[in-house]
Amino acid sequence: MALSDRIPYQAIVDRPKLSLPDGKRLAVWVILNAEEWQIERAMPRTVLPPPMGKALLPDVPNWSWHEYGMRSGFWRQWRALTERSIPTTFAVNGNVCTSYRRVAEAARDAGWEFMGHGFVQGPMHRLEDQEGAIRDAVAAIEAFWGKPPRSWESPGLTETEETLDLLRQYGIEYVADWVIDDLPERIETPFGHVTTVPYTVETNDITVFAIQGHESDVFLKRGKDQFDRLYLEAEDNARVMAISIHPYITGAPHRIRYLEELLDYVGSFEGVAWMTATEIGDWYNQQIA
Repeated sequence: MALSDRIPYQAIVDRPKLSLPDGKRLAVWVILNAEEWQIERAMPRTVLPPPMGKALLPDVPNWSWHEYGMRSGFWRQWRALTERSIPTTFAVNGNVCTSYRRVAEAARDAGWEFMGHGFVQGPMHRLEDQEGAIRDAVAAIEAFWGKPPRSWESPGLTETEETLDLLRQYGIEYVADWVIDDLPERIETPFGHVTTVPYTVETNDITVFAIQGHESDVFLKRGKDQFDRLYLEAEDNARVMAISIHPYITGAPHRIRYLEELLDYVGSFEGVAWMTATEIGDWYNQQIA
């Protein structure tokens, strides 16, 4: 069976009517991605091309680009989210709980939901032991957070034919890899179903800046345009919007104000329900039970 056959096509216009808590119409979740990039390995992505086209290790400038986010950028984002009391999903490499303990402590103390995001940053299909990486990530988060994660976002949204089964086997109920709809859907595994949580590749600061190279204010404009349309459509049926951020991207001084302005814009609408990944998943499963 092809992996795509595990999630049969559904038109959103045919989906059952769903009701968010307290009469809200649009669920919005913010995902802050905290990753460990190991300096002795090739970087997951780069901001500076290698000199004369020849890759080098250690890749000091591109490792430092990410490292800046964990040392400085994260704290701008943390302040923006905590000052607004926004429930936040902390998509975290399991080893960040050790290698960047101060960051993990701040997320835990703020009451954020810990979402599995691999053990160290790297695509699932390049792992020598995918099951071991999932097991280690879940165990590391449980040891630090006090409970195992129920949600997961694979690094780079990568999966193999085995990933969903392994995730469910290790207790993961909600997965953000499948950016296929504005509402959750269920995928069956031998260990029970996994529920997708609508994620984003376009209101994601990686895409806007690191890939497409837009000016800093484009994140705000795109986010508002995305929100406005989903909020309008949510008059007929609930919708879910994701805002995905990374400390080394929108945590930069020249970009943080546009994240803050987007959060303020979204928060000014009475019909918005700020939620986390697990809250969205639990809500959806209760609605269709």
